[in-house]
Amino acid sequence: MPAKVYTDKDANLGVFANKTLAVLGYGSQGHAHALNLKDSGCKVIIGLYPGSKSRPVAKQHGFEVVDTAEAVRRADVIMVGLPDMKQASVYESDILPNLSKGKTLLFSHGLSVHFGLIKLHKDIDCIMVAPKGPGHMVRRLYAEGKGMPALVAVAQDKSKTALKTALAWAKGIGSTRAGVLKTSFKEETETDLFGEQAVLCGGASALVQAGFETLVEAGYQPEMAYFECLHELKLICDLMYESGIAGMRFSISETAKYGDITRGPRVVNKKTKAEMKQILKEIQTGQFTREWVREYKGGLKKYNALLKAGEKHKIEKTGAYLRSMMPWMTKKNIKGVQASYS
Repeated sequence: MPAKVYTDKDANLGVFANKTLAVLGYGSQGHAHALNLKDSGCKVIIGLYPGSKSRPVAKQHGFEVVDTAEAVRRADVIMVGLPDMKQASVYESDILPNLSKGKTLLFSHGLSVHFGLIKLHKDIDCIMVAPKGPGHMVRRLYAEGKGMPALVAVAQDKSKTALKTALAWAKGIGSTRAGVLKTSFKEETETDLFGEQAVLCGGASALVQAGFETLVEAGYQPEMAYFECLHELKLICDLMYESGIAGMRFSISETAKYGDITRGPRVVNKKTKAEMKQILKEIQTGQFTREWVREYKGGLKKYNALLKAGEKHKIEKTGAYLRSMMPWMTKKNIKGVQASYS
């Protein structure tokens, strides 16, 4: 049976009449939610720690910016737009002491709640609104009169109206224009972590690097390996994004198609899938989250070492050189963008 899809007609922004909405953090998702809600006619304030570099940015965008604790005290609905590993400490110091009966906490990802990194106040609602795309796209699509599809979930429904609040927020950010699916904190968290680790980030990165290494170790030029294993991946991903796997196969040559359907299963095989199942089990049991919390609290030594090693991979130097020869490609200072929202 198809999942229920909520659209504009199922959501009512009147839910927020005479209410104050707070967004804690002004990062990728936070700034998009705040701006879209403000443009939808909602009263929005921003909560940030005193030394945050995002304070002048948020003020420039027309928001009243206050300390995190004050934002929680003043708001009726509070979005926790903070990194996963910062949420627990901020919750204990600034959020929980200022929560009171009738308020709503909102998350865009369920990890902290689902795995018990925070303990919910018993007299509040707790909901999730999770757009299925990065913040800058949530903002851009809204400005174009469109919307980013999203997920909604309810973890705690003290008021018995939590879903209405979640749908109103989804409408305020434009997501009901595209369609909103109802899920649970458990399902969203576990599938999101699995997708990141096994396919979208971990799986794709490892596959690209392994393909590059295989060609270079066989004596082929690294530039050729880069083009074939990384550069052209965007073309294939775009085709799958637009038309599915079958649509992608319709658009490629017969030779590519035959190689796809006969050799692909040799790369991603039963052993690969068994490892994916093990990764999923580690997520479901909380093993991954416990490991990640230990790593974070231990100073991120392994995390930083692995990232540094990845940055030194030959594919990065080769790619930087080749991209410098592509004037049509938009050059993005990703680290600069991240810093502006810290």
